Amino acid sequence: VQLQASGGGLVQAGDSLRLSCAASGGTLRTYAMGWFRQAPGKGREFVAAENWSGSSSAYADSVKGRFTISRDNAKNAVYLQMSSLKPEDTAVYYCAARPIIETIVRALPSYYAYWGQGTLVTVSS
Repeated sequence: VQLQASGGGLVQAGDSLRLSCAASGGTLRTYAMGWFRQAPGKGREFVAAENWSGSSSAYADSVKGRFTISRDNAKNAVYLQMSSLKPEDTAVYYCAARPIIETIVRALPSYYAYWGQGTLVTVSS
């Protein structure tokens, strides 16, 4: 499966933004999905993830209550709704996928087999 992340841009602190991750070459119905980000000069960090059915999800403490992961199987896409954005949310955001049916949600980048190319989110103060 190929993943294409989009929706990034330049916003002000407090704004909202929705990132999209469109899949081709396969259906995401049986994929666990994750969002990660990488700020300049830092390593890739976990943001949010959900299991294949969407029945379980997990969020990094830094985004909990502000970000929401969701999917639309009809559109074969996953989204990251971001609100109350902060300058420290500035990063390249990546979506990731793994074809697996399980309840557990995993935050390790190594768990995910497929990655999108990333979309840049810049939050100005």
